[in-house]
Amino acid sequence: MHGRRALRWFGAAALVMGIVVTLGGCSSGTPTGSTGTTGTAPAAGGLKIALLLPETKTARYETQDRPLFEAKVKELAPDAQILYSNANQDSAQQQSQADAALTNGAQVLVLDPVDSAAAASIVTKAKAKNVPVISYDRLILNAPVDYYVSFDNEQVGKLQGQALLDKITKDGNAGKTIVMINGAPTDNNAKLFKAGAHSILDGKVKIGVEYDTPDWSPDKAQTEMDQAITKLGKTGFVAVYCANDGTCGGAIAAMKGAGIDPKTRPTTGQDAELAGIQRILLGEQFMTIYKAIKAEANTAAELAVALGKGTGVPSSMTLSKVNNGQIDVPSVLLTPVPVTIDTIKTTVVADGFWTTQQILNTPALIAAGKAVGLQ
Repeated sequence: MHGRRALRWFGAAALVMGIVVTLGGCSSGTPTGSTGTTGTAPAAGGLKIALLLPETKTARYETQDRPLFEAKVKELAPDAQILYSNANQDSAQQQSQADAALTNGAQVLVLDPVDSAAAASIVTKAKAKNVPVISYDRLILNAPVDYYVSFDNEQVGKLQGQALLDKITKDGNAGKTIVMINGAPTDNNAKLFKAGAHSILDGKVKIGVEYDTPDWSPDKAQTEMDQAITKLGKTGFVAVYCANDGTCGGAIAAMKGAGIDPKTRPTTGQDAELAGIQRILLGEQFMTIYKAIKAEANTAAELAVALGKGTGVPSSMTLSKVNNGQIDVPSVLLTPVPVTIDTIKTTVVADGFWTTQQILNTPALIAAGKAVGLQ
């Protein structure tokens, strides 16, 4: 899927996946704000790195993050062993998986938390064993995390909100009622997406009903949208803010089930999932957010290998700081990019995230792709 170089940036300046830099350079030592954990020396059998991902309902984790991370680690440390677990949206299970990884000799934890607050106890246990923790994609709160690798997540919500507001205004529906379907309340990223969207939409539209979706579940999002349609009526809303492509898919399914053409109700998404990109081509979904997961996974892998070997941060890596309620965590924040039908070719396709063959796999999609120069 990703046959191109690891960081193939787009030509247009607005699409550059630049790392946000707020510190003037970075040494190979421990940066200000870090707890200073550098890990133990690699065991004779090779480095052990634990990758702990949160769930499978969001397609990206198994299809993108895991294989990309594993490939980069193997490139940097061929004898490394990756202790992989997915918690299936169960915080207690993730605690047990982390315990098992530490018991099995993990020298670095790369942790994407199910529950951003509850995961603090995992960090405490890791610190007791002098094992550094990289908070991956979602920020672990109120804990001495060593590093954070993610995107500017409030900006994600702002981009979604602005795209939706512009579309509503263009359609002559400024100030009218929308539905908001946010992400999981246990996910700190979901709170940031929500805050970013509200900062754009509040006062500019009427929010008829709003939900926080447990587990990021598309099925639960569909139920929420069913409830919204019952409350507002089939003509009582003009658009739907959805926090990601999975919840968007659920909302669109509910609209179709109620006899509402989703082409008439613009919806937002996130993650540039294949199904989301295909819905955009067919006109059923208005937009999504593309996040360069390859850059995110590669950065986390580079940090994990460096920490596991005790060499510190690569000198080429520049850092910002994000406060997690306890410390200012040294962070690498990548830039999200909005994608609409007009920019699929110059974003996800140009970057090798999806190929045209993967996207255009039905006659209807082939025809839709041809209309926008994808063939």
